[in-house]
Amino acid sequence: MNKSVRLIFLVLILTLNLSCSERISTRKEANKPGLVATSKTDTLKFTSGIRAIFQDREGNYWFGSHEEGVSVYNGISFEYFTTHDGLPGNQIRSIQEDNNDKIWIGTSNGASVYDKGTFTNYSTKANEPKYDWNKTIGDLWFYAVEEGGINRFDGNNMNYLIFPKPKNETPDNSYGVTGISKDKDGNVWIATYAALFNYDGKMVTIFDHKTLKLKDNELLHIRSVLADSKGRIWIGNNGIGVLLMEGNSIINFSEKYNLIHPASTRRGDKSPRGTLEHVFAIEEDSEGNIWFGDRDSGAWKYDGKKLTNYSISEKLSNPMIWSIYEDQDKNLLFGMAAGGVYKFNGKTFVKQF
Repeated sequence: MNKSVRLIFLVLILTLNLSCSERISTRKEANKPGLVATSKTDTLKFTSGIRAIFQDREGNYWFGSHEEGVSVYNGISFEYFTTHDGLPGNQIRSIQEDNNDKIWIGTSNGASVYDKGTFTNYSTKANEPKYDWNKTIGDLWFYAVEEGGINRFDGNNMNYLIFPKPKNETPDNSYGVTGISKDKDGNVWIATYAALFNYDGKMVTIFDHKTLKLKDNELLHIRSVLADSKGRIWIGNNGIGVLLMEGNSIINFSEKYNLIHPASTRRGDKSPRGTLEHVFAIEEDSEGNIWFGDRDSGAWKYDGKKLTNYSISEKLSNPMIWSIYEDQDKNLLFGMAAGGVYKFNGKTFVKQF
């Protein structure tokens, strides 16, 4: 082979190698996640409070903070996502998973779905409000930005559904959504500050100050709701404790067990220990116990006969419990307003995250 032919041959070989290299590089870039987490740590660094806890089907834990975005723990490290990474808001209200293993995050500024490393955001503003709920479908429900309705995702669009509100007799209260729970029959219970709404797939029923038979000096200020496995509806209030709806019966559960202080204003003022007046979280564990997270007095367990009060940790600067969640291994986790997640070991609480 003469020198000129040899040179042409070498040039062809180099050109082919470079071409293959470029194609491989392009393919790798395409497979990279479209989102890179803000940071990674080996401990949960949130300090603004844990408002939501969720474990996905793969076993990853998701934590929603009060004002620092969301974090996911894969068993080794924590990754963090904020508005800088694509979230619509840093205050996390809810975390759930759909049938396609996508993670849905409800924020104070819209909803977002996390899929294969990217966020897709949906506005929860009432651009085209709907008054007829039956004209929409979908099992994913989200807190709405506007006060007066709730969002329902139908697979393509985020629909804003208007509450059939009565005249609000307490102008200092609102219909902003504070909690969502589904009962064993698939009915959706929606807590707002001023009322509780139930949607059974056909009609919306309202339970307000009058329907719940409250006293004139009692302010309905709902912060949580739970539809338990027995069909009971537990309503957590900021001021008047826990209301219990069982069949046609409605009672003040806290009052029944003498857990409202005699000097209480029943309007949200700070309460002493041993009271159950400010319930921001309610959960049922796998044994059927009902757990309450109180703003001032820690955790309470109701086993069907008696109530037991627990202090999470004396080291916490704030005893308020934002969230309660039972994971796949039946561990009961408590998200604190002071930051951190504590696990109940059957007797006491230990910091888990």
